[in-house]
Amino acid sequence: MGRMGWLGCALWVLCTACGASKPAVRAPAGQGASKAEATVPARHYVDAELGLEIVRPAAEWQLDEPEKSASSDGAAIPVILRNRMTGAQVVLQVAPAVASPTQIAEQLNRGLSEQPDFVASELEPLPLSDSAVGFDFQVGQGVHGRVAVKEGSPGRLFMMLATWPADASADCVRGVEDLFGAVRPLPEPG
Repeated sequence: MGRMGWLGCALWVLCTACGASKPAVRAPAGQGASKAEATVPARHYVDAELGLEIVRPAAEWQLDEPEKSASSDGAAIPVILRNRMTGAQVVLQVAPAVASPTQIAEQLNRGLSEQPDFVASELEPLPLSDSAVGFDFQVGQGVHGRVAVKEGSPGRLFMMLATWPADASADCVRGVEDLFGAVRPLPEPG
C-alpha cells in the first residue's frame, strides 16, 4: 500500500468529523442477531471478512460503521468508535500488510508531522502485542491523539488513530488505551 493510503485515512480523521456513519449492530461470531439485539448498539463487533473482533471495554463507546469503508488499495475502515462522555474517537483501519507495523508507523509519523500545527512524539513499542508500535500527537492547542499500528489477522495490519480534546481527563486516555487493547484478530479456526 502506498503512503497516501495510510496518510489519507489519518488526514481524513483529523480534518473531518468522520462523515456519515450509522451505529454498528453485529452479533458474536456464529450467532445471528435477534430482533431485540438489532435495536441495541453492539458491544461485541466481529468482522470475519477482515478477521477482527472488538469488545467495547465500556458502554460509553459507540461503534459506528462508515457509509463507505473500503478503498481501492485494499484498506478498509470497518468501524469508528466514539466516546459520548469525553468526545474521544478511535478510527480503526485494516490494511494489507505490505510493510511492518514499525515501517507504517514511521511513514505516518513523518507524513503527519508535515501537516500544519501537528506535533508528534517519537515511535515507541506498545504493550498491545509483540509487533505493536505507535506515537502520541497534538494538533494545535485543542486536539491530542495517539496512533497504534499492529499485526492483525494473517496478511493484514490494524491501524488505530485516536483523538480527544486537549482538556480531557486521564481517564479518557486510559479509555483509549483500553479500546486499543480490545481490537484483536479473530482466532484462527482449528
